[in-house]
Amino acid sequence: MNAAAIVFVLVAAGTMAAGLRATGWRSRAIARLAPRQPAAPTLPSPAMIWRDLVSWIGSSVPAPSRDLGRTKRRLIRAGFRDPSAARLFQAARASLCAAFGLAGAAAVWKAGSSVLLIPAAAMAGYMAPGQYLLFRIARRKRAIERGLPNALDLLVVCVESGLGIDQAVIQVAKELREAHPEICDELAVMNLELRAGKRRAEALHNLADRSGTEDMKKLVAVLVQTDRFGTSIAQSLRGHADYLRTLARQRAEERAAKLAVKLVFPIFFCILPSLFIVTVGPVLTRLIRDLLPMIENM
Repeated sequence: MNAAAIVFVLVAAGTMAAGLRATGWRSRAIARLAPRQPAAPTLPSPAMIWRDLVSWIGSSVPAPSRDLGRTKRRLIRAGFRDPSAARLFQAARASLCAAFGLAGAAAVWKAGSSVLLIPAAAMAGYMAPGQYLLFRIARRKRAIERGLPNALDLLVVCVESGLGIDQAVIQVAKELREAHPEICDELAVMNLELRAGKRRAEALHNLADRSGTEDMKKLVAVLVQTDRFGTSIAQSLRGHADYLRTLARQRAEERAAKLAVKLVFPIFFCILPSLFIVTVGPVLTRLIRDLLPMIENM
């Protein structure tokens, strides 16, 4: 009797557990298939509010179509490839112009400065984003010129090992990602253009236009001519790599030759006055201390 009761209890407990588990699966399935309730509205962050405000200002500010194309080209050369970069740039110009103008008006009202300070401050705020953009373009050009010889050497190694030019470009973009991210980004964009169906010559010309450096334009010319006439890519790249090394050495020698001329003004205005004070100063002090009493006694 006791054994039968124990078996009954075990079977009942197992049946209950299986039923509860099946009920849980059914409830989870119903909850998964049910339409989701809209999330409770949350307050937007200050960064999102500021971004939306700047985007609205950029959309409201009229921009000439002629200047818009040039601005987009400059933004791409500076590394800003977002489709809304031009709109944000125009918004930054308008916002800084208004902010600097208000700051100039406050300075005129507080300190009683000239009224011309207001348009000067507004003009400075309008020109500040453009100057920052030119600074970014120049820095990116220097980074590309600095990383191009290393990328070209690795490209030569990849081509000579049996890879095609497209696979070699992909490999170079992967290997030099940490050392030279700027040139790797440009090579990755060129690879995406090739995958999208553009001709290799067109993708190479776009690469030269995005980088804006003379060294990249020369490399693109070499690759286009090699692809057109069917010459050896490895030999052409090796010759161009040697040319870039020689050009970099000549640029370093030119900078070293200009260094003596550039040091004339710091030496004349900074070092020579200090040298005169150290060498002639004690002598003049002794002369004045000894000669003035003698002159007064005479």
